[in-house]
Amino acid sequence: MATAVPVERDAVARAFGGPAEELVLPGATVLRGTGGPDLLAAGVGPALAAASTAVALTAAALDGRPYGLVVSAGIAGGFPPHAPLGSLVVADEITAADLGAETADGFLPVTDLGFGTVTHRPPAALVRRAAAAAGALTGTVLTVSTVTGTAARATALRARHPRALAEAMEGFGVAEAAAAQGVPVLEVRAVSNPVGPRDRAAWRVGDALTALTGGFGKLAPVLESWNRHDHQ
Repeated sequence: MATAVPVERDAVARAFGGPAEELVLPGATVLRGTGGPDLLAAGVGPALAAASTAVALTAAALDGRPYGLVVSAGIAGGFPPHAPLGSLVVADEITAADLGAETADGFLPVTDLGFGTVTHRPPAALVRRAAAAAGALTGTVLTVSTVTGTAARATALRARHPRALAEAMEGFGVAEAAAAQGVPVLEVRAVSNPVGPRDRAAWRVGDALTALTGGFGKLAPVLESWNRHDHQ
């Protein structure tokens, strides 16, 4: 389970309870609990999140206990009115929204330039089960390196990605690290603020963290029972 910062990691941890021991790795620290998933505060932004997740995945594989699933989790901005404050979003697409080139004719994703990928798709069966268990919305979660702070950019992102429900900064990086080692990925976000002009007085970070804890409390049986070989 990879979050950006410790406060998000701790919100997820509260859903599983039980003590946790620290596993200190080069560049990453994993909390290993007795009654839940391993937890990693992977850092802010797609690059650091990818690097930290790769460290954790590699260490687990070398230890003979490779992970069967990676979950990117945390709070996010939601596109109003589609994803209101406090709602949960399970991504059926994890998309790098600003990986590409700006041109006179508009934005070109990196795939149009002949490189890489911009979207990872979590296992459809897992998305359905997770969303049903948590009462979550499903749609695209965008990964950005620069958080949206204007109405114009929010409108442009939604125009390019009509199914986008939320915006965060780590999911695509986590997904890239997981894909490199052939591990499925899931992204779960709790909405703390609207995507658009940055009005901090309107943010509900505490409520979103509470929703994150509650959501993972409901998701726990789904994550524990899911087997990637049975549910492709």
